[in-house]
Amino acid sequence: MLNFDFYNPTQILFGKGRIADINKSIPAEAKVLVLYGGGSIKQNGVYDEVIAALGSRSVTEFTGIEPNPSYETLIKAVEIIKQNKIDFLLAVGGGSVIDGTKFIAAAALFEGDDPWVIMEKRGNNVTKALPFGSVLTLPATGSEMNNGGVVTRKSINAKLAFSSRHCFPQFSVLDPTKTFTLPVRQIGNGAVDAFVHVMEQYLTYPVNSPVQDRFAEGLLLTLIEEGPKALANPEDYDVRANLMWCATMALNGMISTGVPQDWATHMIGHELTALHNIDHAQTLAIVLPSMLRVRKESKRAKLLQYAARVWGLHDGDEDGRIETAISRTQDYFEQMGVKTRLSDYQLDAKDIKPILAALETHRMVSLGEKRDVTLDISRQVLEMSL
Repeated sequence: MLNFDFYNPTQILFGKGRIADINKSIPAEAKVLVLYGGGSIKQNGVYDEVIAALGSRSVTEFTGIEPNPSYETLIKAVEIIKQNKIDFLLAVGGGSVIDGTKFIAAAALFEGDDPWVIMEKRGNNVTKALPFGSVLTLPATGSEMNNGGVVTRKSINAKLAFSSRHCFPQFSVLDPTKTFTLPVRQIGNGAVDAFVHVMEQYLTYPVNSPVQDRFAEGLLLTLIEEGPKALANPEDYDVRANLMWCATMALNGMISTGVPQDWATHMIGHELTALHNIDHAQTLAIVLPSMLRVRKESKRAKLLQYAARVWGLHDGDEDGRIETAISRTQDYFEQMGVKTRLSDYQLDAKDIKPILAALETHRMVSLGEKRDVTLDISRQVLEMSL
């Protein structure tokens, strides 16, 4: 097992009716900025519960944070914070709203001239951020219990990730009943997103870390079992609770302790979103199967472990077990309603070159747990994904 430094200060308020408890988690004298997306929270009752819980606090609202939060939108919230002397942020929505709020929290106190530098430096230049909490309505990214985020700058077609210890939510409310009305597309995307998050931390190479491995495999098995149930019975509380907690645990730092991490699939996926506005989870479903096939040799030991422990594949030759495991992974994504080919999104061979150019522009030329995913490897992955 590798050396590690684990830190996670986020308090989780899990279960039915927990939105009311944010009243105990935000200072009574706080000037709060409530941030959300397109307004669905006003249709499903979440907004009213949040406002009631905030009580007599000074409340300002900022709406319109996109599914892939844009710098152009987020920077407007920073101006509102400065104008109104806001001192606490509350993100209400899915991972994109929470990601955007993390950037806003850091940018509001950033002392440089251009907050975009936060993204260019991957958050290494963040020294402070406004305190914030979240009310999760779409389980997928795990942003509710980690310190990272992804922001798109539309003007330059860049989608970059950042992280900082200053950007953990102070608390996050996870009420599974608030996910009952999600569209089928978002249910499927959420399960796939969580699944690939686990794979990026688990399917690398062995370092004798049985605790992390078994934890990761448990999350994968749960997603495989519960995901289709959520599609069939959207208002099954236990199913939605299990999926919600899976998505949180997939990226809160627990399974990444002491193990190598990959994230090459995510980096290529980010470029697909930035250039073609494909949903984040959809890009992961496109890239991961081919990534595993192209890098089969470097990942052989973990692929065989994955085949045996997650898919129950013990018989036959190694290559056959590996291919079956990858195929079943791809089938699971399809079962969750998430297509797995570039052609499913009207992309073809001519679209590969601009993706590779974007990877090079963003210095994504040595990716993966061994930094051996070159542009040529990325090209092979994309060609296999057609």
